[in-house]
Order: sequence, then structure tokens, then C-alpha cells
Amino acid sequence: MADLILFPSDYYNVRCVDADFKEEYAASVAAEVWNIALFGYDQWLNEGKLVLTGVPAGKHQTVYRGWMMKPEQYRRFYTQLMQNGIQLITSPEEYETMHIFPNVYRYFGSDTARMKIYPLHAKIDIEDVKQSFRRFMVKDFVKSVKGTEFPGFFDQSVTQEEFDDWMKVFYQYRGDLLTGGICIKEFLDLKQYDHKTNEYRVFYMNHIPAAISRNSGQNILTPFPPEKLIEKYRNLPSPYYTVDFAQLSDDSWRIIEAGDGGVSGLPEGQDPYEYYRKLFQCFR
Repeated sequence: MADLILFPSDYYNVRCVDADFKEEYAASVAAEVWNIALFGYDQWLNEGKLVLTGVPAGKHQTVYRGWMMKPEQYRRFYTQLMQNGIQLITSPEEYETMHIFPNVYRYFGSDTARMKIYPLHAKIDIEDVKQSFRRFMVKDFVKSVKGTEFPGFFDQSVTQEEFDDWMKVFYQYRGDLLTGGICIKEFLDLKQYDHKTNEYRVFYMNHIPAAISRNSGQNILTPFPPEKLIEKYRNLPSPYYTVDFAQLSDDSWRIIEAGDGGVSGLPEGQDPYEYYRKLFQCFR
């Protein structure tokens, strides 16, 4: 039974929650069922020093809600927390499976876009890629650089020189956050309603699809993913994870992303109070 939530603390005050998690912190307090503790994320990430605040005595099964870590950082985090009587519900192996997309990709089959994988800084033969995909997008094993001038996708017109120059931009944006390698993914045509795509994030808690939320600002009348598709992925190898589904222009549905539940953000419009009640119900 999980009874403790662990949040990152504020940069300047380890006794205050990180400002970006204030609403979730308040919701977990309001649920009146959780013990709540903080840890110094910046001290941990930059110094490897574990600073804990508010941890009650005894041993605790714990849900982590916070920022992403690379798998090796999470493994050390997990081990040091265990030495302090805190056992995260997600093991390092489970975290790495869901956080690193190529690891979970094999479970999705034709329900997700096709993909090619390359080592970091490898020379990518763009003509070979163009033979496989009419259009394609780029990300590392965890994230893209969406929201920058980096193209959302490339098509058959891109040259090797142009692509190589763009990859330099990609590496600059990801910087120290670069994780794993490079994924070249088939670009999917997503259906739009009032210029917004129809995407949903499903949080699976103890293998229950407990929170299903619109994830792209679309209106409340857009259709939900098929229940059969959501149920199909309730038994992936982790107790706490997310799968993102999107409706394509032909009205079929595909998985466009997956992630560890602890480091996946709540979609805009997700009720955090209901979320933390469901989290407790699923892991009690």
C-alpha cells in the first residue's frame, strides 16, 4: 500500500514545494489520505546529495511526482531512498522501460508510428530515411524539441546537408537533457477540431486506466479513444505509467507517446483533486 507522495522542493527553500507542483501538492493534502514529503531536486541533480524534508518515521511505499531523471539518475535515487526507508512503487527497471520510448515501443506494434533508431551523433543517411517514411519527425529517446524553430516534421524535399544542419540545432536544444539516442518517427496526420488535435493522456495506476484526460486543449465534445484500445495497454510492465493516444485524420487511433507515471505531467483540465483520490484508491 502506497502511503507517501514525494515531491521536489523549491530551489531556495527545501521546506517548500517546487512552484510548478503547488497545485498537485495542495490536492494531495486535500485528499487527507497521503503522507507528503519533499526532496531537494537541485541538490540531488547537481550534487548527488539527497536532502529530505517531512518524511515520517518508519518505512513507506512511495509515489514520486516530479521532474524527469535519466535512468541512471533514477536508479541512484531509488537506491538512496531505500536506505532512508522510502521504497518507490516504480523500480529502476520499470522506470527505464516506460521512460525510454524504444524500450516500450515493441509492445505497441501497429498501434503506433513506425520508427528508426540511431546512436547519438551518428550520421543519419537521409536518403535511407526518405525511402522508409514520406514524412518524419525527430526526437531523442525521451523528448522532441517541440515549440522551437526546429521543424515539426521533414518531408521528401529535405537534403542531407539541410538535415545535418538541423540536427546540430536539435542537439543544442536538448543539451544536457539528451537521453539514449535518436528516434526518427513516421509523421502521422492527426485529426483537428477547431485547429486543435484530438489527443488524450491515460494514466494507468496499478494497471487500471484511472485518469483519461484531453491533452491538447481540444473541446469537450471531441471523441474519446476506443475503450478496447485503452484496455489493451493496461498490463504494460510498470505499476504507474502513461500512454498518449491521438485520433488520425482517417478517424483511426494511434499511440503517439508513453511515459513513466511519476514524471508525466497532468494535462490541462485534469482535476488534480480527483487525480490524487484515484491514485490512493488504486495503490491502497
